[in-house]
Amino acid sequence: MNIGIITVRDLDYHPNGRLSQSAAEKGHRAVLIHPYEVWPKIGEEGLGYEGRPDLRSMDVIMPRQGATIGESSLTLLHHLSRMGIPLVNDFDAVRITRSQIMTLQALAIEKIPVPDTLFVNSRKGFFKAIPLTGGYPVVVKQVSGRQGAGIQLVENRNQANAMLAKDIDLRTGILLQRFIPTVGRQDLRIFVVGGRAAGAMEIQPENGDFRANFHLTRKSRPRKVTPMLEKIALDAARVTGLDIAGIDLIVDRHDDIYVIEVNYSPGFKGLEKATGLDIAGCMIDCAIAKAKCTGRKVEG
Repeated sequence: MNIGIITVRDLDYHPNGRLSQSAAEKGHRAVLIHPYEVWPKIGEEGLGYEGRPDLRSMDVIMPRQGATIGESSLTLLHHLSRMGIPLVNDFDAVRITRSQIMTLQALAIEKIPVPDTLFVNSRKGFFKAIPLTGGYPVVVKQVSGRQGAGIQLVENRNQANAMLAKDIDLRTGILLQRFIPTVGRQDLRIFVVGGRAAGAMEIQPENGDFRANFHLTRKSRPRKVTPMLEKIALDAARVTGLDIAGIDLIVDRHDDIYVIEVNYSPGFKGLEKATGLDIAGCMIDCAIAKAKCTGRKVEG
């Protein structure tokens, strides 16, 4: 079976290397697909493409570009889907979860707990939103971001003015989110694969930083998943349509749970390191199952 991985990175990048290794161990072949080296083609014969590798030989494809995926790569995913190639995760799920605001909208509609959040695209909207999110300090996020980038804690009006002078993009807007204090807080990632919780870890922020992200801190430890945490994580993956998802949650000092982010292309180095679990193997198994569900002949 040929498993395509859409990525701009090579095999030295941890997820690509582990997925390729796991596929080989299971008798399959992982093929890296650079999204800027294949080009959708539309003509009298229908849909095709130019470039390499041979996409028609792919039994299933895993988009792995993360939240910064651009419009051209989304167009490629849509094209592949219309060609009948199974995607893990599919186009609609990627389209939703690449955007923080669209993700939060999908969660809130289904009553999945998220922090109070406002989407603003002007200075006037920014300052009106401050009291509606609990006042200073307030968390400010880009609509799309990865590995903790584009997230700031604004503690007063002077900081807000300085940030607005350089960071607000009126074309895309920004998110203002209620700050959940770090004292007594638990920052968790639950990795969902194929409708089940494959593993979980707790991430420790650095001293003086409010962000908890393994790429920033390199600190993680295994975490037992309670039935309530598992239900919220599985619901978050389900309503966003993801086969594979990294669900980031915060449990505050009052034991209230909030979903902070839903990632369609989550890294798993920290999780494998903390737990010893074969997360890459779970992901490959999920891709194989998706191919079988679509009637693809799976060998190996």
